[in-house]
Formats: sequence, structure tokens, C-alpha cells
Amino acid sequence: MTLLVAVILMALVFSLINGFHDSASSIATVVSTKVLTPLQAVIWAAFFNFLAYWIFDLNVADAVAKVANTMQINLWVIFCGLMAAICWNLLTWWFGIPSSSSHTLIGGFAGAAIAHAGFGVVNIPVIVKIILFIFLAPIIGIIMGMVIALAIIQICKKSNPYKSDRWFRRLQLVSSAAFSIGHGGNDAQKTMGIIAAAVVVYVINIHGNITDVPHWVNIGYVLDQGKIHIQHLPPWIPFASYLTMGLGTMLGGWRIVKTMGTRITKVTSFEGVSAETAGAFTLFFTEALGVPVSTTHTLTGAIMGVGATKRLSAVRWGVTINLLWAWILTIPVSALLAAFFYWVLQFFWK
Repeated sequence: MTLLVAVILMALVFSLINGFHDSASSIATVVSTKVLTPLQAVIWAAFFNFLAYWIFDLNVADAVAKVANTMQINLWVIFCGLMAAICWNLLTWWFGIPSSSSHTLIGGFAGAAIAHAGFGVVNIPVIVKIILFIFLAPIIGIIMGMVIALAIIQICKKSNPYKSDRWFRRLQLVSSAAFSIGHGGNDAQKTMGIIAAAVVVYVINIHGNITDVPHWVNIGYVLDQGKIHIQHLPPWIPFASYLTMGLGTMLGGWRIVKTMGTRITKVTSFEGVSAETAGAFTLFFTEALGVPVSTTHTLTGAIMGVGATKRLSAVRWGVTINLLWAWILTIPVSALLAAFFYWVLQFFWK
């Protein structure tokens, strides 16, 4: 039970760090356009992060829990995966790189599982779908950003620029709220999924029957050949996941805000509305599909798409290429880091 509690606490720490790491995605454009101050923006984003608790099903949590075969892993696997994810998040935050908390968690979980039981332990279809959306999520964001921006330009081409800007600044509150809801619904569920996987592993390895475990970890699930299908969770799991991520968002992530809000392309209130709306659409769409995607990738793609409607040179492609390398490396680096932690720690528990 002690190790399970440690894993749950580690998952909530990851959720907290995820909040301040990915808060940049939620608030970058609304801060860079000066619609809200940084403090106002993080409070605004945190509120709507938490609001997602009442909106979304458990599709993303279910996908995360399915990354590895729970019949073949132990709690140390999940612990090491979380350690790797936290380390990579802190490292990329320190250098101001908007990497993906989603993919570092998936990479860490998979890497530790492989170190424990070999490649056969991971659910390849789930991993492939997640990797595919590393590229599809920003592409969808780019396309939606361009479409929405061009549509708004067409609608507002005869309007007074001063009045239009005033309306866009108001609308940006709505678009940033929608994006923050999508962020909360996507990212907090990853923590819920990893906690659910930990509880099932604990039940299988220690008790053998869910009815024998304490009520506070009594989750509803179906196990099909090691793959979890989550039916319901005790209320404290989603509540704690959303709460810690909302608190993390309130801590802010100003290094990444600078990259997202100013270094990719110059963002106006019109572009902020377009990018956040495109990002929110992409997140809601992928959440319906049950695919854990990166809110950072999504918004970055949307900002690029909106910037490209002015001219292709408006996007700083050199910065974008550096970000792309960080995205590609996140899963393998996190997997190797988790495997290293597992190989080191196994000498202490054996």
C-alpha cells in the first residue's frame, strides 16, 4: 500500500508540473496580446482547467491506462515512468521548450514497462496512434488556424479596425477559456489514467480481487487480456487530478509563454482568437477520439497556421524546427530515462 500511495502522490506531482509547464499553452496568446495580465491569465486558465471535470468522459484516461499490459508490470514500472516524465518536463521547462507532457508520460510509462518485461508488454496500436498524432495534432491545428483566420478576415474585411480589435480582445477571453477547458479535459485525464493503471496493478499483484481493496481505491474497470477499460473512478481521483493541474497552471510557466507568445510569430488579438479557437477545436476532437495529444503541439500548430495567413515568412520556421525536434525526441528520451531509473532502482527493491 505504501508504494501505491507513493505512485499516486508522484502522479499528482506530475499533474502539478504539467499544469505550470503547459499553462503556457493556455495563456501564451492572451498574455502576449495584453488582453489579460499574467496573473489574471493563469487564474482564468486554472478555473477553466478545473471546469473540464464536469464536461468530459474518461476516453483519454482509458487510452493512457492501456499503454502497457497491466498483467505483466508492477508499481515500480509506473513509479519510474512518472519519475522520467517529471524530469523531462522540468528540463524542458527550464530551457523554455514547449514539449509535450502527454508524450513524456507515455514514453516514460512504455520505457519502464519495456525495461521490466520486454517490448511485448506495450500496447503497440495505442502507442502508434499516439505517435501518429504527434504529427497530426499540429497539422490539424495549422489547417484549422488558417481556415478560421481566413474566415474571420473575410467576415470583417469592411469593419472598422479599431472596433474590430476591441471585439477581438473580448472574444479572446472566450477562445482562451475554450482552449483551457480542452487543456484540462486532455491533460488531467492522463493523470487519472496513470492512477487507474496503478490501482489495477496493485489489485492484481497484491489482492487479486477489487472487492478486497480499500474503498478509496475501488475503481470500476474491465480487464481484457491485460488491457484496461475504465468504467468509473472514485470522485477523489478526477478531483485531485484537475485540482493539482489547475494549481500548477496558477504557478505559471513564463519561459514557455515567451516562446509560444512571441518567438513563433507576432500575435495580435485577432490571431489569438483564431489560434485558440483552432486549438480548442482540435483538443475537443481528439478527446472525443480518446487520443492523448499535446496541447502544446496543438496550439503551436494553430499559431503557425494563423501566422501563415499573413505570409509564410511571418512564421519563424527556425524556432519551429527546433520545437519539432523536441517533440520527436520526447517519447524516446523519456522511455530511455525511465528504463535507466528502473534498472537502477531494481537493485534496491530486489
